[in-house]
Amino acid sequence: MADIIDVNDLVLIYSDGTKAVDHISFKVQEGEFFGFLGPNGAGKSTTIKILTTLLRKTSGTVTIAGYDLETEAPAIRKEIGVQSQDTTVDGDLTGKENLMLQGHFQQMPTEELKQRVDELLELVELKNVADRRARNYSGGMKKRLDLATALIHRPKLLFLDEPTTGLDPQSRSAIWSYLETLNKAGTTIFLTTQYMDEADKLCKRLSIIDFGKIVASGAPAELKRQIGADSIQLSLEDCHRTKPRARELLESMTGVTTVMDSSEECLTVYAKNAGLLIADIVRALDISGIRLSSVTFSSPSLDDVFLQHTGRRIRSEDLVKAPSATFVGRRR
Repeated sequence: MADIIDVNDLVLIYSDGTKAVDHISFKVQEGEFFGFLGPNGAGKSTTIKILTTLLRKTSGTVTIAGYDLETEAPAIRKEIGVQSQDTTVDGDLTGKENLMLQGHFQQMPTEELKQRVDELLELVELKNVADRRARNYSGGMKKRLDLATALIHRPKLLFLDEPTTGLDPQSRSAIWSYLETLNKAGTTIFLTTQYMDEADKLCKRLSIIDFGKIVASGAPAELKRQIGADSIQLSLEDCHRTKPRARELLESMTGVTTVMDSSEECLTVYAKNAGLLIADIVRALDISGIRLSSVTFSSPSLDDVFLQHTGRRIRSEDLVKAPSATFVGRRR
């Protein structure tokens, strides 16, 4: 299958010297559901803005749908749909009017546009509120309308930048269902997310990104399988003082493969058949006078993959505000 996205040695350096995207390379096949997983400030949104022609790269080469990003940006814009983190629907317009407006921006013939609007309102389950002003929609409804506007011109490639941030579980699940339907119908989807469950459920293949670098790539199941062990999260009383002694003790135990610092739980222990080791770990720490606050056990997750490659967990990241950047256009 042909590559619809081909990125080679992509770099973006902000005016203050911050390297937001640090020599990344990846490919996305036509028809694929591909994801970028990482914490806030990792470079996900910056990358998607470059690929959608909104931000000028510093160096590297990019082709989208066979077009060169440097010289054929207008052609790329005709092939892609974009849903950004912030909902951009016009609250003064109805749902139907928002879709009609976007279709006119795309210069769609009127009869074709009317048919497409009806299809999309049906898809995102907004047909019964199509004539209501969008300002009166719930957050989930606005997100669904925003998704529909990105699809109005039947793009080959859909870019989604953290599309479910701030939504309740029911709304997130609804968005996931629409996206799976779109992908099965042939739309290539590039998703950025900081939610591990979202990446795990939707993406057939993904790259994990941190501080502008890709640290791991593959199918979610493959990445988790590479961990090769279950994880035990240990919270210790007086962690700073007791961690060195606890770590030394744990690393000496039979069956333990790796012990890593964890900013939230103090220590994370990886071991095969970890459930059978928990009692031994609790006993050994107790004998050594190291008091446990809590112990949790889990099978490998994408968060464990991130931890092994970066030394910390995705969920422990604080919000990071990116430095100012030079935009080269805006399309909606």
